[in-house]
Amino acid sequence: MSALFNFQSLLTVLLLLICTCTYLRSIIPSIIDRNKTGFLGIFWKFARIGKSLILNSIYVYFCRPSIVHSV
Repeated sequence: MSALFNFQSLLTVLLLLICTCTYLRSIIPSIIDRNKTGFLGIFWKFARIGKSLILNSIYVYFCRPSIVHSV
């Protein structure tokens, strides 16, 4: 089944994308920061969300069980 139609897979893909963008921004910020608008601005927004999730890790704590059960 496609990740778009399965909620747990969609959640896993979104969390991996958010974590990847946040990690890339912490290592090489110029890659993410140069595209704040347009289609590639989505990755900048994901990096910002990831930074907020790290600061407020309670949200990650509650999303983790659904990812563990899906694997």
